[in-house]
Amino acid sequence: MTTADITSKSAIAIDKARAEGRAALIGYLPAGYPSVEETIAAGIALARNGADLIEIGIPYSDPVMDGPVIQAATTEALAKGFHVHQVFDVVAGITSQTDAAVLVMTYWNPVVRMGVDEFSRRLAEAGGAGLITPDLIPDEAAEWMDASEKYGLDRVFLVAPSSTPERMRRTVDASRGFVYAVSIMGVTGARSSVSSAAEDVVAAAKAAGAERVCVGLGVSTAEQVAEIAAYADGVIVGSALVAAVRDGGVDAVAQLTKDLSTGLTRK
Repeated sequence: MTTADITSKSAIAIDKARAEGRAALIGYLPAGYPSVEETIAAGIALARNGADLIEIGIPYSDPVMDGPVIQAATTEALAKGFHVHQVFDVVAGITSQTDAAVLVMTYWNPVVRMGVDEFSRRLAEAGGAGLITPDLIPDEAAEWMDASEKYGLDRVFLVAPSSTPERMRRTVDASRGFVYAVSIMGVTGARSSVSSAAEDVVAAAKAAGAERVCVGLGVSTAEQVAEIAAYADGVIVGSALVAAVRDGGVDAVAQLTKDLSTGLTRK
């Protein structure tokens, strides 16, 4: 382990799961849906029922990667007046009550608008682990690299089936905590089966030197979790959890998290 790993909250959470013979479970929730208070409560429920890491998404008006379930939730949060700075309240609310590593997932524009250094400082002060940046590539991330070093934050970049070997290497080198492997080209959303491309992306990231690779996009059942847990270090669930919030609130999130976590142990 490097010094960066020792201070990386994401790495610590994933390594703890690995030591227990399982993959880590990473759950996604949009900030401010259906309210800031309910996002915090759902995040705490996630952590207390089997999630090792939590992604809090910042609602954005032009979400290129989000599927219909997440888009509807973020649109509602924005309509209710969600402001970017409230994401720090959500992160602090969850980190003050749980040991889960809490990352913010965001398109890059809201971070730039606030100021990369200020955003990073406030995230660190709230107990956040780092940022997942779906539309930021390492080549354009110099300011974020500096701020993440300064505040000890994880940098989670995305790799996909389309990533060239050179792009894969650059992304793996720039990431800290884990690398986010997108299993399919397209938007988020629960699917009936997990793309076979996911395993190839994980293998390519590992070949490029990644120590921890987590897979997201399309996971909604314990069976799919088990399928991914066989080869990935972490399994990311988004739309299914957002649908649980929508249909049954915090109790539904707790139940689904419990169900999903049964698939984490490696056979």
